[in-house]
Amino acid sequence: MEEFFTLTYFKNFFKSPTKRRLAENFFSLSALQALNYLLPLITLPYLVRVLGVAKYGLVAFAQAFIGYFQILTDYGFNLSATREISINRDNKEKVSEIFSAVMVIKFCLLLLSLLLMSAIVFSFPKFRQDWLLYYLTFGMVLGQVLFPVWFFQGMERMKYITFLNIVAKSIFTVAIFLFVKTASDYLYVPLLSSLGFVVAGILSFWIVFKDFRIRFMIPAFKNLKHQLLEGWHIFVSTIAISLYSTSNAFILGLLTNNTLVGYYTAAEKITRGIRELIGPVSTTIYPYISKTMCESKDKGFAIARKTLLMSSIFFGIIGIIIFIFAPWIVKIVLGPKYLPSIIILRIFSIIPFIVAINNVLGLQTILTQGYFREFSKIFLKGGILGVVLSILLTILFKHIGTAFARLFSEIFVVALMLRFHKKRNTLSLISFKLKI
Repeated sequence: MEEFFTLTYFKNFFKSPTKRRLAENFFSLSALQALNYLLPLITLPYLVRVLGVAKYGLVAFAQAFIGYFQILTDYGFNLSATREISINRDNKEKVSEIFSAVMVIKFCLLLLSLLLMSAIVFSFPKFRQDWLLYYLTFGMVLGQVLFPVWFFQGMERMKYITFLNIVAKSIFTVAIFLFVKTASDYLYVPLLSSLGFVVAGILSFWIVFKDFRIRFMIPAFKNLKHQLLEGWHIFVSTIAISLYSTSNAFILGLLTNNTLVGYYTAAEKITRGIRELIGPVSTTIYPYISKTMCESKDKGFAIARKTLLMSSIFFGIIGIIIFIFAPWIVKIVLGPKYLPSIIILRIFSIIPFIVAINNVLGLQTILTQGYFREFSKIFLKGGILGVVLSILLTILFKHIGTAFARLFSEIFVVALMLRFHKKRNTLSLISFKLKI
């Protein structure tokens, strides 16, 4: 196996300022992801029991619906703007220009999202009867727009993301136990979640202007156009990904009922915490590999290869553990009323392993080489297949079919990425060889 866990390796690693910053970013984000995993494990068992399956499913359905507007306002800037900030981080004038253009576009998209949501909510009875729930959940979109994660990622200052997310998550967690006492308190869940997001977003703005000395400038039209074009293919990719991830819960809610959505999303949230463990590595090395790929593709692929090896082993083991102990996990975390979630959890136990491979084959190698169009096409194909499978399998097998639709879509996307690398003769650069 590749020898990168040696004492000499770590000594040399920490001699480099760049790699020390990578380590700091990684540990900051690891702390954040640990918190992201632990806090839901504290609130999830409480919420599923207090709200009941139907009300919990309704809240989850609203979050899935509002998730589309989070995608719209993100647009793709979390990757495209991150890359530009990373490349120009030493040019404060250029960084201010990028920041201003992106924020203007995001606020315009926020207004567009609010108008679209209002039109949908008041046009259909299914949404209109719970209109307040959707408006309270929409606060998460506002908070996300205010929080420029892409800026901190590009500057490789992940400790700010960690601190601000801890503030948001802590507010939400503590408030849940204080205010949510019965099923009738379900509206407090989106309200408190949105409040945490907005507070974190306001604090992040203060840090950007105070600590980084960024100044807001009215962007020229050409800068706005440039940012829109840069983010377009990633935006299409993100929409496509949502077609077989976020959309599954939404389609399940439209075709069945809130109870089945509750079974599905409760199991999905357990594995989501596992999937998000990919975040620290992915977020830390993406700007680093982006710069390295510009200098040397061989070095960039070497980093990706090591990441693929470690993540495959780690998430493979985690997946096996979840699959075996799914009945006990569901009974302890969700309670006896959620026994139908066991089979969903077992299906989802494989997904973190697939997503880890997906991340390296796609984000860390296809995108960092600048293949934005090809990247979006892969996910668009996966998204279309995901929607078709989700509708068909949900009609036939309800929530179990929905879970299988998600799994098959993830596998299909990985297959398309392998095909991409094979066509460009880069598969050998990213595959690892075991030395016995």
